[in-house]
Amino acid sequence: MIRASIVGGTGYAGGELIRLLHGHPEVQIGQVASRSRAGKFIHSVNPNLRKSLQMKFCAPDELTACDVLFLCLPHGMAMKSIDRYMALAPKIIDLSADFRLRSERVYAKTYGQPHSRPELLTEFTYGIAELNRVEISNSNYVSCAGCNATAVILALLPLVRCLQINAVVAEVKVGSSEAGSQAGEGSHHPVRSGAVRSYRPTGHRHAAEMKQALQLDAISFSATSIDMVRGIVATCHVFSDQRLPDERDLWKTYRTVYQDEPFVRVVKDRSGVHRYPEPKHLAGSNFCDVGFERDAEGNRIVAISAIDNLMKGAAGQAVQNLNIMHGIAEQTGLEFSGLFPV
Repeated sequence: MIRASIVGGTGYAGGELIRLLHGHPEVQIGQVASRSRAGKFIHSVNPNLRKSLQMKFCAPDELTACDVLFLCLPHGMAMKSIDRYMALAPKIIDLSADFRLRSERVYAKTYGQPHSRPELLTEFTYGIAELNRVEISNSNYVSCAGCNATAVILALLPLVRCLQINAVVAEVKVGSSEAGSQAGEGSHHPVRSGAVRSYRPTGHRHAAEMKQALQLDAISFSATSIDMVRGIVATCHVFSDQRLPDERDLWKTYRTVYQDEPFVRVVKDRSGVHRYPEPKHLAGSNFCDVGFERDAEGNRIVAISAIDNLMKGAAGQAVQNLNIMHGIAEQTGLEFSGLFPV
């Protein structure tokens, strides 16, 4: 059994990770650390785990050695204590943004401050399996991708591989859980309910990940909050001076790229309500649904994707990386296919 511990288990991503690891047949949860909830039962924060998991949070300084350590900490915290975490576990999976970018210069520009451990940036593998599976399997340190970045990258990946792209305009609509478990002015329910709010029309930090992963600078990215708890839908407008592939070639490209991927489904039907990816269908699952539409008159392709931001965009992706790093079948512990209707 793999002994896995978690640092920062009181947030939404941490809670999902506890749920997934508790049900994983190859994993035993060692400890779950929380500075604010040490000594309290985990189900006091995650009520869905009542009677299922009788475990208490420990204090961070009570952590002991384990096989793999998951870091679910606020931005900027993992890098401050990374030496201690590396001493506790031979493998680390970080769900924060601290080690996603490989360039010290790009990190400083994106986050407005220098990285405190820049020599480690190249030690972490960017954790999107569909992009870096071999590298993840050979790595001891993995940095999970941002949820918005995951959605956009998986929508665009087939097109990047078949088309000379001049520009991409990508926009995501996201649920409130993306803002985290700590309530703020923008996530206060009376303010958030019923809202469609453009909260980051330019300058979103995840754009740097997209450009790095796809090796494509011409990405303009915007994010909009909508009245939904879980989920992201990404709509990406792709422009090229090349003659666009026809519908059949686009189908072939998407199928070729994703036919062997256990968690990516191509969704594009000719009729019916559910012709394109929808996040509602993915709640609680690790799937990413992708689709496309060809606009010959506008000389563009619209690439669409949907994920559960707490699963394929966070905890599910982390467990998928765990499986790859340990040579376990990727679907292990992630078989849930979602609910319909919700």
